[in-house]
Amino acid sequence: MQLHSQSFFKSILASTFLALCSVLAGTQSSLAQGAAGQEQHIIDLSKKKWQWMADKNVDELAKLFDDKAKFVHMSGTWKKDEELEIIKTGSIWYKNADVKDVAVEIVGNTAIIWSRIMLSAMVRGNEANTEFTVTEVYTKQASDWKLLALTFSSVRDTHVIKH
Repeated sequence: MQLHSQSFFKSILASTFLALCSVLAGTQSSLAQGAAGQEQHIIDLSKKKWQWMADKNVDELAKLFDDKAKFVHMSGTWKKDEELEIIKTGSIWYKNADVKDVAVEIVGNTAIIWSRIMLSAMVRGNEANTEFTVTEVYTKQASDWKLLALTFSSVRDTHVIKH
């Protein structure tokens, strides 16, 4: 009888172990898919932002930009209200951001996206086509992502974003 109960106990342990492994594998898969889904969401949000900037859609941008957001350009750094005014008046018209490459990292409630872009813009009435690496920092507030920082860095055409 004792051999039968040991065998039964081993069988239960093996089944429990296999079930636990299956649950853990499924959880890791879900987390990986969740992280990939969040990264894709940030990439899509960044693309929408570029379109809203091109369309001068300051209403959508005002919702996206955190009230404490900072914007670093080649000619200066300013806050949310000034960036929205610049877009609204067309002082800088972001006509098109051709995104060449992106990398995203999410840590907790913070997402950072690096994009290599060719920006076509009108800057104070002058046509400008400039290659940049743009760094955007987002924070998740409740269920929405808010842009905290956007920085333009001038780069050479050989610049590569490391993934």
